[in-house]
Amino acid sequence: LRRDQTLAEKAFWAIVRNRRLGGYRFLRQAPIGRYIADFVCEAGKLIVELDGPVHDDRTDQDARRTEVLELYGYTVLRLRNEQVLADPGGTMDVVLAALRSGRV
Repeated sequence: LRRDQTLAEKAFWAIVRNRRLGGYRFLRQAPIGRYIADFVCEAGKLIVELDGPVHDDRTDQDARRTEVLELYGYTVLRLRNEQVLADPGGTMDVVLAALRSGRV
């Protein structure tokens, strides 16, 4: 999965890797239960899911996935690929605010 990242995932990872975002450590493609989360910050108990067009018709499945991941104690932040690519700085502000507040 790491070799087949979307452009948005590559852009997001370039910003958050090596504790570049507020000193928080992120993992990519991290297994949690039966799911693989796009990006996880264990310290902030935050999962960031980047959603592209394929998710437009999967709202029920994505909602169930979010519910299960929340049972593991995480907050799930869903962002659109277009948002990450069009406004990476603003997107990172949203992620950092979620980490600092402890909620989304």
